[in-house]
Amino acid sequence: MRFGTDGIRGRAGDELTDSVAAAVGRAVVRELGARRVLVARDTRESGPGLEAAFVAAVVAEGAVAESLGVAPTPAVAHAAREAHAPGVSITASHNPWTDNGLKVFATGGTKLDDGAQARLEAAIARSLAAPVATAPAATAESGEARVESWRRSLVAGVRADALARLHVVVDAAHGACSAHATPVLGALGATVTTVHAAPDGRNINAECGATHPRAVARATREAGADLGVAFDGDGDRLIAVDHLGEVVDGDHLIAIAARRMHERGELRGGAVAVTVMTNLGFHRAMRESGIGVVVTPVGDRAVLAALEERDLALGGEQSGHLVYRDRATTGDGILAAVQLALTVAERGPLHDLARAAMSSMPQVLVNVRVPDDGPAALVGLVAAIEPEVEAARRLLGEDGRVLVRASGTEPLVRVMVEAASDALARRVADELAASVARAAGAATHEG
Repeated sequence: MRFGTDGIRGRAGDELTDSVAAAVGRAVVRELGARRVLVARDTRESGPGLEAAFVAAVVAEGAVAESLGVAPTPAVAHAAREAHAPGVSITASHNPWTDNGLKVFATGGTKLDDGAQARLEAAIARSLAAPVATAPAATAESGEARVESWRRSLVAGVRADALARLHVVVDAAHGACSAHATPVLGALGATVTTVHAAPDGRNINAECGATHPRAVARATREAGADLGVAFDGDGDRLIAVDHLGEVVDGDHLIAIAARRMHERGELRGGAVAVTVMTNLGFHRAMRESGIGVVVTPVGDRAVLAALEERDLALGGEQSGHLVYRDRATTGDGILAAVQLALTVAERGPLHDLARAAMSSMPQVLVNVRVPDDGPAALVGLVAAIEPEVEAARRLLGEDGRVLVRASGTEPLVRVMVEAASDALARRVADELAASVARAAGAATHEG
């Protein structure tokens, strides 16, 4: 098992087994020198079994396991910082219920650096090659108080009636935010309508949440609410909709936050960190606002590294990860929702805020599925079509952008094209996708 852009992930019971969970538990104790390990899970059917295997391995290694139960990934990071211990979230994020995974936080709730990640990978491989018998069951200490501490941190310093004039729709994706998002927003006085907060183990992310914003858009219009917020399965990302049901993606959310923080003198370093996937329109808007932009590879781990290195206060991804570094060690969907709602309460409708923050360039994303010959083969495919990529860049000039990259989690090559029109972006993206497919001997691609 290898770490992708954000932890280990695979099909539950097949690629992601109890043995893998136990191997991760042993590796965390041994390689991170942990005497206490915090763990939580999302709402997937496979979660309790994986957690039991993980806990048994941690205890067998002589460490204390502390369970937060069903809780968002950012709650684990917060608890790990509070306890000065490593933390693990058992989740496959936005993937369907059939998948699961493990996200590992270093001692103190930060993302693993490259060295620690490599050591864990090697330790997990050794453990899987020579399995060690562990007790079939072990008791974890309760981490309920740490979850409450995290929830209090989300509203710290905010007036209890700050959102009293707002009606907010919450789409919890039947995931880890189901029991947490509504009470937090309600504690600030908001009227909250909650949808998709009845997990059954198999409905997580199913046509709802951050990856299916049409659901929260419809619910927001029907409720006549001021805005809607949608989380992914583990609660570390946020996508919003305005009162008309129009989607406000991560780029716009970061732009809104950056402008507000810049005007309030809170944007330390005068810059934000975003990934290579961030829309060209965002870069133009930040330049016009006098805000710098630091560009990183894909993944919130890369964003967090840039925030730490440059001592910046805000960063994120188009997919909806927003990192308020002074408030959290990782992306936190509910924290981002609170901050967005506060901005709307202070400055007016989200529809107007989003339009003022930035204008998106037409962007087309195409995923080319290729034979699963390993990471090196994916990188080779990207290199093989570099002449076609350069030709596309010359064609688009300053009014467009091209990015072709290997996926960190799947046998895919991802093609992103921005251009002055949707038609041009689609044509160039399809041509590059066809080039990748030819180079790989693949026949189809996924839009």
